[in-house]
Amino acid sequence: MKIFTSEDFAGMDKRYRTQLINSISGIKALQLVGTTDDQGRENLAVFNSIFHVGANPPYLGMVVRPDSVDRHTWQNIQATGSYTMNAVGRDFYRRAHQTSARYPREVSEFSAVGLGAEYRPGVLAPFVAESVVKLGLELQEFQRVECNGTIVVVGKVVFAEIHPSLIYADGSVDLVSAHSVGSVGLDGYVKVNWLDRLSYAKPDQVLESLLPTTNKK
Repeated sequence: MKIFTSEDFAGMDKRYRTQLINSISGIKALQLVGTTDDQGRENLAVFNSIFHVGANPPYLGMVVRPDSVDRHTWQNIQATGSYTMNAVGRDFYRRAHQTSARYPREVSEFSAVGLGAEYRPGVLAPFVAESVVKLGLELQEFQRVECNGTIVVVGKVVFAEIHPSLIYADGSVDLVSAHSVGSVGLDGYVKVNWLDRLSYAKPDQVLESLLPTTNKK
């Protein structure tokens, strides 16, 4: 096993350290975040820092890098309060990756990478047409992380559009059948597959597999 200390991290090449730390935090969900600015110009950016905050009300969080330079996504969210999250699928992960390029504000990443922009009533921000799991969110609050300047953004889910074949009877969403893509590090992408779904853990009960008997709506 290779051992790393704080001194090792501090002395690493910047790119190497960034890849290492981003990779060791594990496989992450991959989402395209759609926004518009106050002039209606569209923006699309790939994020792998999405996390669950609460179910009632339904809140999701994401981490935005420090705004010491222009961050179009974060600036747009502050301006309009509206944004979307769109699950990335296998058939367009390369186009999702390309949205991380630094396009000028006046250039829509939707057009630049060849993804479709769609709108739904009640949600100001654009959705990704190719995604089969689409979420519309409204900004609730944000917190700046003092130790490194990143920003934790919390949004309320006000709209969801999910293909009905992907929804289990208990409410779980089958992201495997959706061909969702996971993210590893800065530039790695993986397919996801079921290992199992397990029953609710209790001290006096044996775990049961839910996959063979769980039906979808």
